[in-house]
Amino acid sequence: MLTLKGRTIVATTEPKIGATLLELAQREGVDWLFNCSRGTCARCRCLVTEGAEHLEESTDAEWDRLGPDELEAGYRLGCQARIASYGMISAANRTYF
Repeated sequence: MLTLKGRTIVATTEPKIGATLLELAQREGVDWLFNCSRGTCARCRCLVTEGAEHLEESTDAEWDRLGPDELEAGYRLGCQARIASYGMISAANRTYF
């Protein structure tokens, strides 16, 4: 199960292998902020509170934009965080601004 929290909307759905958290948030109508979808603006920054092990490894774009401290704390970019396996995943949009 996948739970996505936007600014005011929360949706629970089935995860889809290969999809990004941002793609699934958009599909479910979650008000998840984003601008570029390429990993450069960081508006889609999110905090993964459960199930990080079900996501693919952090991308170079995430390492460049977030850095090791944020990645270690559980932050990811929604446009880069792809689902790798099924399981419980919870993420909340936590933009910088």
